Amino acid sequence: MIGLPESDASRQRYRWVMLAGLWLAYASFGLVSGGIPPLVGVVSGDLNLSRSAMGSVLGAWPLIYVAMAIPAGALIDRFGLRRSLAVGVLLIGLSGLLRAVAVNYATMFLAVAVFGLGGPFVSVGAPKLIAVWFPRSGRGTAMGAYMTASNVGRIVALATANSVFMPLYDSSWRLTLVTYAGFAFMAAAVWWVIARDPKQSDSTSGAPDKSFAASLRVFPLLLRGRVVQIVLALSVGSFLFNHGFSNWLPEILRDRGMTPSEAGLWATLPIVVGVGATLVIPHVATPRRRIPMLVVTLLLAGLSALLVGTSSGAPLTLGLLLQGAAGRGVQPIIMLILMDAPQIGADHMGAAGGLYFTAGEVGGVLGPLLLGVAADVTGGFMGGLIILTGLTVALALVAIALGIAVRSVPRETP
Repeated sequence: MIGLPESDASRQRYRWVMLAGLWLAYASFGLVSGGIPPLVGVVSGDLNLSRSAMGSVLGAWPLIYVAMAIPAGALIDRFGLRRSLAVGVLLIGLSGLLRAVAVNYATMFLAVAVFGLGGPFVSVGAPKLIAVWFPRSGRGTAMGAYMTASNVGRIVALATANSVFMPLYDSSWRLTLVTYAGFAFMAAAVWWVIARDPKQSDSTSGAPDKSFAASLRVFPLLLRGRVVQIVLALSVGSFLFNHGFSNWLPEILRDRGMTPSEAGLWATLPIVVGVGATLVIPHVATPRRRIPMLVVTLLLAGLSALLVGTSSGAPLTLGLLLQGAAGRGVQPIIMLILMDAPQIGADHMGAAGGLYFTAGEVGGVLGPLLLGVAADVTGGFMGGLIILTGLTVALALVAIALGIAVRSVPRETP
């Protein structure tokens, strides 16, 4: 394993190189996962998939992710960030490549499911990298920076799929997906060249002096905490909302009369706004503000679903803006609350991240499937969007309960 020179100055400089490599890896995560949504219509038609079937395809990788996130957190602690994230990004690229050669529902489902094997190493490894390489005072900036990457990847997919690559490749969605897979393979190569793991003597490095079994034993301890339990419930609901809404948004806009290119471009609007939200929110969400901000963002996210489903013109634009600012602003707030929970601490952030994303991707499976089934049953997306709005109201009440739990927990570590 390649180690890093141990002087403080070297670590301070090199942490930005590590953050850049993480950003590139996370951008490939967003690009490959966002490759199908702008192409839902043409892929569904070519493979003869109903909306319910496509909904289950879009939820295939979160289904696998649920089973992989906790082991991924333990494996990252065991083998280090360099090797773990490289494997994760390679699997993301493989998923993109397999999608391009899928011939029916089964092969497309399996191709998307492969993403769930690699994705956890990136998304669980990211907060671990921040905890290892950045001091507490700099983690908000680092978190805001890396969380823009997935959004940027999705923006590129939505903006280029129907307006650049489909025309370039003579309407071949397969070559379009191959292009996105190629970016992931490139990101894996760059990460492997530049990434370093701190020496094993660093007690906070997550270096491989910990056994896999020892890494797993912390999970039951974390699950006993009331704050962690409520955070996981919020994670399920917020991921359900965001995965369902964002994966179907291009098709929702098409269903309302837009062309595929127009729908893809308009669907980038909330993601662009989300990039700004993930940069700003970690700075303004101080401990005293987090719960009120969380309640407000959840309610505004619900309003955005109603506006997108019922309006046009300026109100539709407002709905898309709210979806970006509020819908995508929830996760940084929840993650900051989890990071600062008394029973977590930097040493347990890998395990806590595994729990967070495991719970979240349960919602990630249900969200696309829920909207797809609702669309088949009702003949449109309005019913599903109403369900999402009701969900955000319930989550706002859960957020209030989280505030009470945070104030009542003694400041101690497991």
